[in-house]
Amino acid sequence: MLSIKKYAAIDIGSNAVRLLITSVIEQDDKPVIFKKNSLVRVPIRLGADVFVSGEISDNNKQRMQDTMTAFYLLMKSNGVVNYKACATSAMRDASNGREVCKLINEECKISIDIIDGEEEATIIAATDLHRFIDPNKTYLYVDVGGGSTEFSVIHNSEKIESKSFRIGTVRLLNDSVINDTWRSLENWIKNHTKSYDKIELIGSGGNINKIFKISGKDLGKPLSYFYLTSYYKSLQEYSYEERITELNLNQDRADVIIPALRIYLSAMKWSGAKDILVPKIGLSDGIIKSIYYNTISSTTL
Repeated sequence: MLSIKKYAAIDIGSNAVRLLITSVIEQDDKPVIFKKNSLVRVPIRLGADVFVSGEISDNNKQRMQDTMTAFYLLMKSNGVVNYKACATSAMRDASNGREVCKLINEECKISIDIIDGEEEATIIAATDLHRFIDPNKTYLYVDVGGGSTEFSVIHNSEKIESKSFRIGTVRLLNDSVINDTWRSLENWIKNHTKSYDKIELIGSGGNINKIFKISGKDLGKPLSYFYLTSYYKSLQEYSYEERITELNLNQDRADVIIPALRIYLSAMKWSGAKDILVPKIGLSDGIIKSIYYNTISSTTL
């Protein structure tokens, strides 16, 4: 017997807002299949407001309302039965974050949960990482966002340690990351990876996914520290405008890709990792899995 249900994940990040719609296919005596139907990304960049002024501007409030109204209609027209909307770093830090969530609930019929960094890391860890990793190896999982980056140490397929740091691409663009935060991150990575002989990185986030696509590598093949360092240096030789016109990067990607690389390269340097795997999974994928396995609450559409 075949059963197909559609679930949706809304990831409200500091750089962009995403809607992922996935079909969950169940068959008798066979593993469940998660098939992505569509992904819509809107670069609202809430962090540009919050990390400077401390609150979400009226303009971005309206953009959020418009986007969430569109997301609601897309979910409805696609036959989504359950969804979960999670807001991360920018909404966490915004003085009017809860007010905006209440407004969207009333005007757009979408309920938003503001999650902390630990919960964000836990949801991300719910993804199908086991399909991409060697159970006998040790990994540092790095999920770079606009406002925060989540780090997890995975040893023998088990998550050993996890922590969220307020270092993200939009924060770095706005010069909102103090040196003490970088030092805390460096100490955390070194302390939690020094007991392992060899570490590999797993990278997630829109920027590393884009870099992986540009590299032309096959899925499952790692990117080297040397490749990322070379690409980081070459990007800096182009102006923001040239990255858009000559490198064909989207305007909301052309600026954040450099600070994203800085975070990944720092994590590789401090952990001693020579390679980074890019499985192309993230918070939205984790939300879908968590809805299905009923490890987080969800909303019926």
